[in-house]
Amino acid sequence: MKYQFTNDLKQAQELDQNDPLASIRDHFYIQPGQIYMDGNSLGLASKDAEQALLKMMDVWKTQGINIWDDYFHYGMQLGAKCAQLINAKDNEVLITGSTTSNVHSAVSTLYHPTKERYKILVDDLNFPTDRYAIDSEVRLKGYTPQEAVKVVKSPDGKYIDEDAVIEAMTDDVALILLPTVLYRSAQILDMERITKAAHERDIIIGWDLCHAIGAIPMDFEKVQPDFAIWCTYKYLSAGPGSIAGLYLNQKHFDKQPGLAGWWGNRDDTQFQLKHQFEHQQDVSGWQIGTPTMLAMAPLEGTLNLINSIGMDKIRTKSLKITAYLMYLIDEKLAQYGCTVGNPREDDKRGGHVCLEHPHGYQISLALKERNVIPDFREPDVIRLAPIALYTSYQEVYQMVEILEDILKNKTYEQYSEKRGLVV
Repeated sequence: MKYQFTNDLKQAQELDQNDPLASIRDHFYIQPGQIYMDGNSLGLASKDAEQALLKMMDVWKTQGINIWDDYFHYGMQLGAKCAQLINAKDNEVLITGSTTSNVHSAVSTLYHPTKERYKILVDDLNFPTDRYAIDSEVRLKGYTPQEAVKVVKSPDGKYIDEDAVIEAMTDDVALILLPTVLYRSAQILDMERITKAAHERDIIIGWDLCHAIGAIPMDFEKVQPDFAIWCTYKYLSAGPGSIAGLYLNQKHFDKQPGLAGWWGNRDDTQFQLKHQFEHQQDVSGWQIGTPTMLAMAPLEGTLNLINSIGMDKIRTKSLKITAYLMYLIDEKLAQYGCTVGNPREDDKRGGHVCLEHPHGYQISLALKERNVIPDFREPDVIRLAPIALYTSYQEVYQMVEILEDILKNKTYEQYSEKRGLVV
């Protein structure tokens, strides 16, 4: 989409005045004087999440064990709300576990290597936890990662080559795991094209939605992947370490869960407490332990808010405000060596912008000193996420002005290049 931007504060203010989502900002706890650009790592707390958590506390206080009368299927109830974001069936989506434990749960269920077909296909740019889990799963099957993990190399260290991925779908590949939005460069992969290619070759395929869920609309009824996993603390603002999501296509409901636990047992026999596991014939059969209610409750508040707005409206603003940020980088910061390291096209760009500079880490520290909260990724990427729900255009403009001052005066040179514990 073509946007008409100008390089002045007045337009930023006008964009805010005409922003259909401007009032949603009031739902979030914005810290005075702070410009928060790290919602792609941890979304800001909302009043909706807080109210949902306090409600759960009240239910616990007043009902005790009777909480289960209304919340026994809470993971599925939240899953149904999350299903709206990816256009999946309600019984295919579950809120449970963590991103990594859900990778293990899905892969241990669907990965059944044979002598002829035993490899798992991955890329070399995805967030490392997925790779750790995949390496672990092949070891459990008696292989080494060198034998059974097939890695598609990026041609440039920034983007995944979709053609190379499809070309790598050889007869020895049993399963594929890829990111929908690449965390480093915000590249969106064509899930429909790649999933279709995998299924044409009888290969199981799953997707990591961590940087996609709540940022871009998805249509799983159309794509029909085998499984997907995601966290809920980024664009879904469900809180630090909040419970993750799992999608399992209904065609796999008959399969035995690779990681079985009592909460996945059939409802009608669960409290018979038999030692023979009978899993529920929907995604809830992949629950392992008792749901952690207090960790799940904030997600209910944010999902209610997001679903009341709709992903199309959220995506519309996200595309516009990230385009605005890229425009200002070009206009104000390019002269100081800054470049945009993410796709420019709307259909290929996720919810964050990658500002690249040889001194990116030091610049990110200088930004924090000025009360701007960015995110840094090696080797030189400052990730900036103007979140559609709570970031204003004026904040974007002000942040770029601060960046310009830091770069013009080289104040970033005051900061060490030594990496801290959290970057």
